[in-house]
Amino acid sequence: MKPILTLLLGILCISCQDTINSPYTNNVISSAHPLSSKAGKQMYALGGNAFDAAVAAGFTLAVVEPSMSGLGGRLQAIYHLKEGTIGGVDASTQVPKNYIPNNEKHAHGYTTIGIPGVVAGLVKLQEEHGLLSLEQVLQPAIDYAEKGFNLLPGEALRQQSELEILSKYEGTRYHFLTSENKTYSEGSLFIQKDLADLLRKIAKEGKAGFYEGEIAENMVYDIQQNGGLLTLEDLKDYKALDSEVLTGEFQSAQVYSLFLPSYGAITIQILQILDHISPFNSEEEWATTLGKVTDFAYSYRQYQKDNDSLTNIISYDKAKEWAYQLQEENLQKVAYNEELPASWTAAMGHTTHLTTADKFGNIVSLTQTIGPNMGSKVATKGLGFLYAVTLGGYLGEYKPGDRSNSHISPTLFLKDGKVILALGAAGGSRIVTAVTQVAHRILNQKKELNEALMLPRIYPVNDTIWIEDHDGIQHLNADLNPVNEPIKFINQKASFGRVHAISFDSINKKWIGAADPDWEGTVEIVENK
Repeated sequence: MKPILTLLLGILCISCQDTINSPYTNNVISSAHPLSSKAGKQMYALGGNAFDAAVAAGFTLAVVEPSMSGLGGRLQAIYHLKEGTIGGVDASTQVPKNYIPNNEKHAHGYTTIGIPGVVAGLVKLQEEHGLLSLEQVLQPAIDYAEKGFNLLPGEALRQQSELEILSKYEGTRYHFLTSENKTYSEGSLFIQKDLADLLRKIAKEGKAGFYEGEIAENMVYDIQQNGGLLTLEDLKDYKALDSEVLTGEFQSAQVYSLFLPSYGAITIQILQILDHISPFNSEEEWATTLGKVTDFAYSYRQYQKDNDSLTNIISYDKAKEWAYQLQEENLQKVAYNEELPASWTAAMGHTTHLTTADKFGNIVSLTQTIGPNMGSKVATKGLGFLYAVTLGGYLGEYKPGDRSNSHISPTLFLKDGKVILALGAAGGSRIVTAVTQVAHRILNQKKELNEALMLPRIYPVNDTIWIEDHDGIQHLNADLNPVNEPIKFINQKASFGRVHAISFDSINKKWIGAADPDWEGTVEIVENK
């Protein structure tokens, strides 16, 4: 008995020492679905860190929120290691090698499918930085797929809205429609046994369990039989990559966001221009100025790949020039040189986001998507997940081997080497605006995290500023005068981005989490013991 007792005492001492050395008093996760937040909390209870929590939540979101993300989608994440290193993961979907660019436009179907990235991205995060096994972090997702879960109202509504298109594809009908050829209703128990089997295979075999062998063969056969392009070589060669991290400055904090395929450069550009503008005298001035700055920065979206343009986009000194031009009413947008992708003007955004932070100072801000809603609308029978849209023009035009760009923009803010704010958003082209406006509310206006997420947001559409104005926040809007500026109030929830964020309470050395009030997500906290 003595050796066992000694071992137990040793583990206890290590655990106590870890708690004593912890610079923070808690672990936290904020995500877009209650079950994914609970999955993250489970990982903390098992002794996992922020990476384990993020990966468990990411796989769970792929099960419980299939309209927004899934194993067939793409992922971008930025992270901060407890030692201070900042990095990122690029697991965006990729264009197959045998793709021939053409002018045909497809909003859904097999011809829109590229190489999925989510599985590779989540596995990379966990294997490189997690403490638990892959089997442990995948168990919550496996359980929810195997035993089922009750569909939330929002998820049921999003699936129902695509019924006509979902009915066109055999595999999608099999996995997502009832025997009466209807979508599952709110509160229905949604069981996905084939998806559970696939997740078990990933848990045992890692990345290869998805990108090679039987699963890969099933994907390729189904897609090629129906006019798609994916090959076994495409899948086997796919890798989640280390992202290029961009830096900027805002309110004396260092801003870290991701280069393409993420739009972190545009996020930094907006924030740095705002940093050179005098404090706003009114909410109307805030709304109209944010609209003008965003409209200007968005005109640079096509130019991020050009090195000279990128240098200007993220230059703090150049931002000062642009701020002056704005105040002098002489700010000129750059011209678009091609047709705008459909995703830039879509009326309703998509995607899902989660943010985690642990007691040691590890932080993960992760966004994943199959965008648009329900992705390509295609699922392979026997696998159970939907593929993202990559081809067909929705995200723009690409060459073989390219990775699809999107407005995804997970972002970190640091002062004195410590993370003070970590956030990201869902919502298509509204992602960057949601991130920048919430960050401005917190760091410039000194709002508390929950209030910052609740306050109205804006979005520029042509020459008009759209302002969020749905039930629940109408009393928070200032008395804006449409005569002074072209303004349109939008009475629609969840259409201005959905933010899930974490900030740092320096007095109590505590992480504060907040979930977007327009969505169905939650925050889970695990206090140090």
